[in-house]
Amino acid sequence: MSFQNDLTRAQAEVQEELDRLLAAFGEDPVAEAMRYATRGGKRLRAFLALESAALFNVPRARALRVAAAIECVHAYSLIHDDLPCMDDDDLRRGQPTVHRKWDEATAVLAGDALQTLAFEIVADPATHPDGAVRAELVLTLAQAAGGGGMVLGQALDIAAETAEAALTLEQISELQRLKTGRLLEWPCRAGALLAGADPAPLLEYAAKLGLAFQIADDLLDVEGDSEKAGKALRKDAEAGKATFVSLLGVEPARAEADKLIEQAKMSLLIYSPKGATLADTARYVVTRDR
Repeated sequence: MSFQNDLTRAQAEVQEELDRLLAAFGEDPVAEAMRYATRGGKRLRAFLALESAALFNVPRARALRVAAAIECVHAYSLIHDDLPCMDDDDLRRGQPTVHRKWDEATAVLAGDALQTLAFEIVADPATHPDGAVRAELVLTLAQAAGGGGMVLGQALDIAAETAEAALTLEQISELQRLKTGRLLEWPCRAGALLAGADPAPLLEYAAKLGLAFQIADDLLDVEGDSEKAGKALRKDAEAGKATFVSLLGVEPARAEADKLIEQAKMSLLIYSPKGATLADTARYVVTRDR
């Protein structure tokens, strides 16, 4: 219960921070869509930022700004991912996707605005008084989210849909390391950067966590409940898309996720006992039901 309480508290704090930051925008459709897209969700990336920063006793206010920034990038990526030119989804978190509730132009602009807001947040002196630290946060976030990170992963995913040959396990691992893993890695890095600490153990943790997270997602796509997920499931199988589950099988994929989580937890031993919540987070990633 302690982990769930910590997660619930963090979700509320991050939502409060996002609401505060987004209050500066008006009541036009794009601003409303930005607020709409940043409500709800697991807040896993934000939680990783908060808990990584907590390892080094970073002030909560600074950590919350970094947490809000990664949630803005994540929300932007989901808005664009749901568009007809991408995955063409009607539901996200149990609600109409942004382009369904408004229109495609508003969705594109809201995503663009959230992406740029993330960089505005981390570049602001309120996030850290040292300009060099802020510059490193901006640089690494751009690297994680951009053409060599998440965007590249999404491009590879789209290309795989029309490729003549199905992706290999190695290719899927690399695709997901970019598309999903980089935005799980950055908040762990950011927590250390805020403290001037070495991020290497946290990056090792995040690398294992990211692959386990995607395997768990693939399992949920096969076994999950659409109502709990708040989005359409079974789309990968219907499209004949290669996934960890399609290549490994259900039980071997589950075993691989469990192995990765144990490896992720080993990376945290250097922080014991302060790393216990991050270890619990790793276990949550493969046991969540949505």
